[in-house]
Amino acid sequence: MTAPRLPLFLMLAGLLGLAGCSTHQPVSLYQLDSGSPAQPAQTAGMAVLLGPVIVADYLQRETLLQRQSDGSLQGSTDGRWAGSLSSDINQLMLRQVAGQLDSQRVVLAPGPSGFTPDVQVLLTITRLDSGVSQPAILDAQWRLLDRRGQVRDNRIVHLQEEHAGTTASQVQAQGVLLQHLAQQLSVALKPLANQPPVAEAPRKQAPAPTKPAAPQKPKMPMATPIRTDMEVFRF
Repeated sequence: MTAPRLPLFLMLAGLLGLAGCSTHQPVSLYQLDSGSPAQPAQTAGMAVLLGPVIVADYLQRETLLQRQSDGSLQGSTDGRWAGSLSSDINQLMLRQVAGQLDSQRVVLAPGPSGFTPDVQVLLTITRLDSGVSQPAILDAQWRLLDRRGQVRDNRIVHLQEEHAGTTASQVQAQGVLLQHLAQQLSVALKPLANQPPVAEAPRKQAPAPTKPAAPQKPKMPMATPIRTDMEVFRF
């Protein structure tokens, strides 16, 4: 009676084993590659406030998205970000810009207390993704504000990088795009290093106190002769 049940038991065990393998499939974790930026040596170099850096909402997740041929996005099944993508972007841009400018005075917004930048960089990244058959694409915009808060440069950037199709190669291509963005940004920053100092507005002097006017003496009315029609007779 028990012999016919043996194949069914083996079949169920095999299906459970396959299900266990599928649910415990390892997922790779990825971080952006910041390349090999030069270590800045100047402690009194150009002061740059980098940020705020705004990253598109669809990138605010751990899932590594894959761009499809129809333009849609799907979550990767074999990889995800090892932490915050926004934080990785900030650190990559910081290291690259500091190395390009050779300055230790490049900081992320909001910056330390008392820090007065020569230039502030307002950076927005609206797209950073790729797919198995789609190239890595970066769309960004920056604005550069000088010491007076005036816009000195405004640029929209579109960059593209090919890859081998694997998830690892896609992440590497996205890191390369951000490195190119940092290089272009550094080129735009360098002419603003020699800005004239901001002249302080002259202080207005307080008006001198006015002396109270001396009281005026009342004027005496002048006597006026009174004319009459009377005549004076002499004898």
